[in-house]
Amino acid sequence: MTTFAPLTSPLRPPEHPDRWHPRRRSATAGIAPFRPHEPDPLLVQLKATPAGSTARSDARSRAIEWYLPMAGHLARRYRHRGEPLDDITQAALIGLIKAVDRFDTGRGLPFASYAFPTIIGEIRRHFRDTTWEIRVPRRVQELYRDLAVTTEDLTGELRSTPSTAHLAERLGVSPQDVGAARLAANAYRTLSLDQPAPDGDGDRDGGLGELLGVRDPALAALENRMWLRQRLAVLSPRDRRIITMRFDDELTQTQIAAELGVSQMHISRLLARSLDRLRQAA
Repeated sequence: MTTFAPLTSPLRPPEHPDRWHPRRRSATAGIAPFRPHEPDPLLVQLKATPAGSTARSDARSRAIEWYLPMAGHLARRYRHRGEPLDDITQAALIGLIKAVDRFDTGRGLPFASYAFPTIIGEIRRHFRDTTWEIRVPRRVQELYRDLAVTTEDLTGELRSTPSTAHLAERLGVSPQDVGAARLAANAYRTLSLDQPAPDGDGDRDGGLGELLGVRDPALAALENRMWLRQRLAVLSPRDRRIITMRFDDELTQTQIAAELGVSQMHISRLLARSLDRLRQAA
């Protein structure tokens, strides 16, 4: 992001917010006073200066400098939303520059009526594009912000926590959309797996990554189990049952014979034949 001069001396904002209003400035800037609904004379003078000239560049700088306190005032509205104020102010200054460059003095409107939404739009774009750790759709981001405001409003009206149905009705969206907006909060700020574990897990030497789980001892045998399942498919149901009783249930051949009502020798032959077929299938 382009870096601009901070709002400090000599560009420090006036103590009173009205000081940046053109009506107060007109009497001291050598520019004739104007009525409230007329455009700023300084901007009129800027637009009347030939493009590319040094005079136009100087006039543009003076206009931007004069309205810097207005940009700072709008930036401070968002200072409690988890972002450094300096970064928000930089976004507000970009919006101010765009407003100065694009403002049409021929429409006869006050500059503030155009600059306010332009600056606020740039600040919101900053939050949307640079403060989300994980990219989520713009529609969900905007719904996430609206959800916070609507939840606060409904809580005051109902004197209780609003339900998902109430929120969806007020926002004009489906309950599923409200759920997606809530999940989006997890994408706004993420935690590093190297971050120290909470106090309750002081017995662990590692970070949060150590809390994700433990090594599954059966994981190494997964490939063998999948291979065995494929090979057992070539056997008959009776032979598969005998294999399971012998190696899974760990029964002896005598116990298997008693279970199936046959001799131990017959079980021995069936086991030998089944194992031979499994070896050939491999």
